[in-house]
Amino acid sequence: MKPAPLIAPSAEIELKLALPASDPQDLAKQLARVPALARRKATREQLHNVYYDTPDQVLRRQGVALRVRRTGTPAKPQWLQTLKMGNSGDSALSQRGEWEVPLPEATLSRKALKMTPWSGIDPDGTVFKALSPCFATRFDRTLWRVRRRDGSVIEVALDVGEVVAGDKRAPLCELELELRAGSPAALFDLARQIAGTVAVLPSSMSKAQRGYALAQDTLGAPLSAQPPFLGLDMPAIQVAQRVLREMFNHFTANLALLRSSDDPEIVHQARVGWRRFRSALRLCRPVLAAEATPSWQALRPLLTFLGELRDLDVARTQTLAPWAEAYTAGDSRRAQTWDAMTQALTQAASQQRKSVRYALQDPAVGLTLLTMTEWLEGLPAATDPVAVRAKPKAALRQWARRRIDQLHARLKEACTNDGTPENQHRVRILAKRIRYGIEALQPLLTKHQSQRWYKQATNLQTSIGATRDVVQACALIAGLDADRGLIEFLRGVAAGRQGQP
Repeated sequence: MKPAPLIAPSAEIELKLALPASDPQDLAKQLARVPALARRKATREQLHNVYYDTPDQVLRRQGVALRVRRTGTPAKPQWLQTLKMGNSGDSALSQRGEWEVPLPEATLSRKALKMTPWSGIDPDGTVFKALSPCFATRFDRTLWRVRRRDGSVIEVALDVGEVVAGDKRAPLCELELELRAGSPAALFDLARQIAGTVAVLPSSMSKAQRGYALAQDTLGAPLSAQPPFLGLDMPAIQVAQRVLREMFNHFTANLALLRSSDDPEIVHQARVGWRRFRSALRLCRPVLAAEATPSWQALRPLLTFLGELRDLDVARTQTLAPWAEAYTAGDSRRAQTWDAMTQALTQAASQQRKSVRYALQDPAVGLTLLTMTEWLEGLPAATDPVAVRAKPKAALRQWARRRIDQLHARLKEACTNDGTPENQHRVRILAKRIRYGIEALQPLLTKHQSQRWYKQATNLQTSIGATRDVVQACALIAGLDADRGLIEFLRGVAAGRQGQP
């Protein structure tokens, strides 16, 4: 990765890491054992921030955050107004414009916005007049300032506290590495050192995004796919970077939620995010750098646990429920057998969820995800200059269509082969890949054809998946030593589904 130029005074370059819920003092002690921090004295302060927006959230919709921060002591408080604009989207590495101005009191000041880009948002002052507090953050910050031999300067901030929106509260526990001088590569180098001591995960969610989510009752909800904007005048490598970055964030954001949530949908979305990411790596291979993608070998145990947990969740919440009445048929003994089976599945899922959380504590997981994040952020710099330049619109469209055409041809061929379980599995995988590809490259594709192929792939995936789910449920129940009659009943259901066209 080529070193980035030194940051401008109004630029904020920051790497954000999610931390496991833990005692703040214990986290601070763990971090203090990191060699890069061990020899530096930490400072501590309490920060209270109030964020402002209009009732219809004009600032949020434009990716802008405006806050007033209180620092100092209760006896001698100080106030600081901060405006942040720019990239804080789907990467743990954010690069934003930041403008800070001291205030004489805890009152939002329009005058303090004069030397900022605020006039582009609010040329006549109507937005400022409509501003009001929308949420707040209160946290204790432990801060280390790290000066490295290469001249880079990094501030490491451990923030532990809460987000408050009206009568709603949510805990806040995160680590921010802010670049004061040097190259972003220094952030990742220090983050990897920290990841060897504390189980960190890359996080793209800013405190402002957390506050808005809390106010709207969406904090902690599963993150679904959100394909990025793609312009026809973008270089092909930028298209690939945006697609891959969003998919990787889809994966990592749900991983962070899994630490504290039992929602089966979060497990599902984490696995979908990873499959989308792997599929897009294949799709974008022709425009990626010649260098190999980072190894994800260390993620294999976690991915295996996620797959096993998803199978259990699907069996107990989706696949088996429709067949309960057909099996029990009003028989109390059979009803007891069915209840015993569902309880066994629930207990197995609970145990498997613990395995997932245990795997997330492995430092190798955080290290691998950080390495992949850095690789994604460095794609344009690591690519041959010829590949970086923008392709003509027609050429970019042709590339996207050709890639989807190739996938569709493989799917069509697989559908003409025999109906063995192995081939059906291949058809299902190809159907998923063509779905993910069409979703990612939709703006570059012919609408009518892509919609038709998307519908075909979705139908194939659904029909084959439903049969696979019943077969998988049978295998799981047999492994739990369930009633033999119940197992035979479900095997009959699976055989009947496999016989359907």
